[in-house]
Amino acid sequence: MIIYGKQVCLHALEHHSEKIKTVYVAKKNILPQALFHQYHDNIKFLEEKWAQSMAKGGNHQGLLIEMTDFEEASFSEVKQHSFIVVLDGLTDVGNIGAIVRSGYALGADAIIATGVKQLNFSAVARTSSGALLDMPFMISPNILDNFNELVQLGFNIYGAAMKGENIEHTSFSSKRVLVLGNESTGLSKKVMGKINHMVSIEMKHAFDSLNVSAAAAILIHRMGYAIK
Repeated sequence: MIIYGKQVCLHALEHHSEKIKTVYVAKKNILPQALFHQYHDNIKFLEEKWAQSMAKGGNHQGLLIEMTDFEEASFSEVKQHSFIVVLDGLTDVGNIGAIVRSGYALGADAIIATGVKQLNFSAVARTSSGALLDMPFMISPNILDNFNELVQLGFNIYGAAMKGENIEHTSFSSKRVLVLGNESTGLSKKVMGKINHMVSIEMKHAFDSLNVSAAAAILIHRMGYAIK
């Protein structure tokens, strides 16, 4: 896959050298000297027009990388963790990337996307500032089966909803799943039936809701510390 942008590319170069195929440079001195020497044999210099073409008009900032395709985690791996975030029908790669970034920074262990058949992992890697490369992430075609197995393993499932319990008053089990719904329609009916507790964020002013990625950051941070 191709990723571009200074921050995500530098993260990949510094932490995932085994996945790097080719480093494309379109701006002088964009690479720190140590990385330039490390990847010298893999570097190709590009004219701006070719860099723009590779980035499909995106803001490449003078640096692009071809790397091995993103490998999804298996459910066997995901269920070994204690704090899992489920994205129920989220499709916006900007929101997904922001949630991956917040989740990785604030203590979520793994992420499952459901209600989608595929995602542009290159775009998610970019919008997550590279956190996707470090976070176990999978797309599930059978989320109800996953929930059943997680419950058998002792997980409690918490759904984010406007009319849920104030998260400030909620304590969470050590094995927990946070389910976030679609940007416009919220949690799906099939998922609602598997949720043990609904939680919400209290608003200081009358307002409908937060962006899903902003809400996710608050909920993940709270659930990371409020353990029974």
